[in-house]
Amino acid sequence: RKRLVICYKNAMKNYLILLFICFQSVFAQVKFDAKLSKNSYALNEKIELSFVMNIDADNFLPPRIANFDVDGPIIFIEGYDINGKKSFVKTYKYYLIPKKTGDFVIAPAEIEFRGKIFKSNPIKVKITPAINQQNNTYASSNAKSGDGVFLVAELSNSNPYVNEPIKVTYKLYFDPRVVVGNISNIKKPKNNGFWSQFFENKMPQAVDGNYKGKNYAVVDLASTILYPLEAGKKTIEPYSFDAKVEFPTNAVDFFGEQVYTVKLQKLSSGLQNITVKPLPENGKPTDFSGAVGKFNFNVTPSKTTLKTGESLDLNVSVSGNGNLKLFQLPKPIVDNSLEMYDPEHKENVSTTATGMSGNNIDKYTIIPQEKGNFTIKPIRFSYFDLETKSYKTISSSPIVLNVAQGDNVAISQNSNANNTTKNQNKIAKTFAFIKQKTKLTSINSDDFLGSGMFYSLLFLPFLAIPLLIVVRKRKEAQNADFVGNKIKKSDALAKKYLSEAKNNLNNKELFYVALEKSLHNFLKAKLNIETSEMSKDKVSEILLSRNANQETVVEFTKLTENCELARYAPTSNVAINTDYSKAVEIISSLEKQIK
Repeated sequence: RKRLVICYKNAMKNYLILLFICFQSVFAQVKFDAKLSKNSYALNEKIELSFVMNIDADNFLPPRIANFDVDGPIIFIEGYDINGKKSFVKTYKYYLIPKKTGDFVIAPAEIEFRGKIFKSNPIKVKITPAINQQNNTYASSNAKSGDGVFLVAELSNSNPYVNEPIKVTYKLYFDPRVVVGNISNIKKPKNNGFWSQFFENKMPQAVDGNYKGKNYAVVDLASTILYPLEAGKKTIEPYSFDAKVEFPTNAVDFFGEQVYTVKLQKLSSGLQNITVKPLPENGKPTDFSGAVGKFNFNVTPSKTTLKTGESLDLNVSVSGNGNLKLFQLPKPIVDNSLEMYDPEHKENVSTTATGMSGNNIDKYTIIPQEKGNFTIKPIRFSYFDLETKSYKTISSSPIVLNVAQGDNVAISQNSNANNTTKNQNKIAKTFAFIKQKTKLTSINSDDFLGSGMFYSLLFLPFLAIPLLIVVRKRKEAQNADFVGNKIKKSDALAKKYLSEAKNNLNNKELFYVALEKSLHNFLKAKLNIETSEMSKDKVSEILLSRNANQETVVEFTKLTENCELARYAPTSNVAINTDYSKAVEIISSLEKQIK
């Protein structure tokens, strides 16, 4: 008997150890990690953040990442079967651009697997000040050919004068074997301390080019014209965007065509530093108002012979090439007997990639109050000539006005009549806020204590107690129904992800990720199975056993396969819309067929 007891104890011990090992193997094999290529980045560097798992988990929940611009996710799935040994890796990859310097912590992400929640590790990252990057690529850390695609900002002048135009051309260089497309998330430079205008090339064409002794295909994407407003060291901000880049591989497909791998890259022209020279003080005219370029100056009256009370127009204009929007025209000086009104300013200035050109006009209205001969003195206009690097001054000719006696009385009377009307309107507007009617209310009011409202509020909480008890019991019963709640949750998630797929019809990756999650959660709700049990054969067998139509089951299987393949293969918008319509139709059919 003792021997039997010992054998029984040993058997139970071995059984418990085996059971512990089984449970440990179920959960120990789950690995979910967050990874960065390094722990410190510059402010203008791209950060590649990866969440890697070795199981096909459900309901991936990324962390809320503050202080960064976030793009993604891009999902990568890899499976291996070497000599019967299988492995699985699923990666959610994000690209981050920091907004400010400092030390930050990226919180854990969450996944669900077999009813259990798993969290990734938190990550600390340090952001340092921006660095000067002439041809920064922002390629992913594992990109083999990423160095062959980069964005460059070419400056026409890195040492200009104040208000001298600078042209910045943004060129994309890439290996001719590489395909660059689907440009998105364009961020145009915001250059403080400059007057600027951005020009985008609507139909860029790739041509052969050379950069640092190597041959590339090159595209002029955009340009900016800048006018520095003050002297000193200045920084020109980068132009950046996201692009999908297709790199050729050494593999070929079934038809002998070369296979390409697609990667999302964030390209940036990097920071550019320039030194702006002040305009020389030597020879600067006292009336210089900041004009820089090459100009013509004219002062033209509409007439020189008129009567008192009549008006003439005096046009002061500057035309040519330069910073026409960044200075004021000189003002004429007239005799006290000439009443001059504020000018009407007109600009006819066009800005191209080479700078501003056109003309500015100040149109003055002048009315003589007395008869006689009056002279408008010459007006001087000074500017800095960029060609000769010297100041130039243009002076207009004096203008003589011959004024005869006119009918001033009538004008004066009309003027007084107009002033009276204006004053009356002003007074009317001043007192318009005063109400014309009164609304009186009694100062005596009923007491709240003892009123119907008082007793209603007093007894209402006691009357609500039975209702609260019923609601609480119903809530407890619902919470106890674990299976039912799980089905409801999966059903809600299926509808949520189907709606999310509809909202991402123009984004292939996000569309198929959402559609696949919708189909998986639909099966979990209707068949009460886990994602890990969703093999094609088992799903088909269960659906057929639940009276689902054979044709509908085949269509459902094809659709799930299409979701897995379409994320990594070229797919048109027509195919995406077709898959969405098919998903709605299949889910609706299975809702009716499954019992």
